Amino acid sequence: MTARVYIAGHRGMVGGAILRRLQARRGAGEALELVTRSSAELDLTDQRAVAAFMAETRPDIVILAAARVGGIHANNSYPADFIYENLMIECNVIHQAFAHGTRRLLQLGSSCIYPRAVAQPMREDALLTGVLEPTNEPYAIAKIAGIKLCESYNRQHGTDFRSVMPTNLYGPGDNFHPENSHVLPALIRRFHEAAREGAGSVTIWGSGAPRREFLHVDDMAEAALFVLDLPKADYDANTEPMLSHINVGSGEDITILDLARLVARVTGFAGEIRTDPTRPDGTMRKLMDVGRLSAMGWSARIGLEQGLRETYDWFLAQGAHGLRAK
Repeated sequence: MTARVYIAGHRGMVGGAILRRLQARRGAGEALELVTRSSAELDLTDQRAVAAFMAETRPDIVILAAARVGGIHANNSYPADFIYENLMIECNVIHQAFAHGTRRLLQLGSSCIYPRAVAQPMREDALLTGVLEPTNEPYAIAKIAGIKLCESYNRQHGTDFRSVMPTNLYGPGDNFHPENSHVLPALIRRFHEAAREGAGSVTIWGSGAPRREFLHVDDMAEAALFVLDLPKADYDANTEPMLSHINVGSGEDITILDLARLVARVTGFAGEIRTDPTRPDGTMRKLMDVGRLSAMGWSARIGLEQGLRETYDWFLAQGAHGLRAK
């Protein structure tokens, strides 16, 4: 029997990686019908539009990778947009999936759901135990609401709605905008430009001491489908009804300074790397505890340097300097 799978957010970095993996499965003979809609074709914040779409397509499986996302600047500048749009997307897709008989749903969230001051590595049971990071609180609140929506529909209606929370992601399809990108693509672009211009040095913000974890988007896609494919009994055995989300990460972190050195090597920058301690460091460590997912049988396979080289190759192939520059 052919399974109809709707991938919401298929043009994003994560949704695109999941779509590629599902297309490969279909090419290998798996009975899949893949359904996608661009944001121009379907506004997920529009309740009536989503209801009509679900009534028409009636997907067996929904993968909710659509979201309004951005860096610190965007989160600080548009907090109302971030909380409203993400709440509306989640409410509309999750409720209409239930209303139209979707068999299984997977919602993708973010590691920012955890409190600002939390024991490291961050365990799933740290959720709702403290104050969130103020700069992205609206986005985090929306993602927490998505988890609780899935859990509440499961409890009341017996649905099979699941949530995965990835760490910092990178890879093909990333945003390399000079102002709005996250730390790793921002470093790739800066070091690429410095190497091309023959600059003698690159200065990074802060002391370079904070540690961050990174996961290649292809690993994330693999992990998402691994969780989606788990028999319900196995998923339920490794989670709790009101603590059902699963962390996804590499299980390893790196200092920002060492990350900069790695990016310099990958991009061919041979100059000096300087730190600017007058700039804020932010949270000193953010590492996911991936014990729950590891116990289920999945772990990351793409090393950071290998993943960076693949990402840089993709960056160059897209024309590098012009990527999402406007």
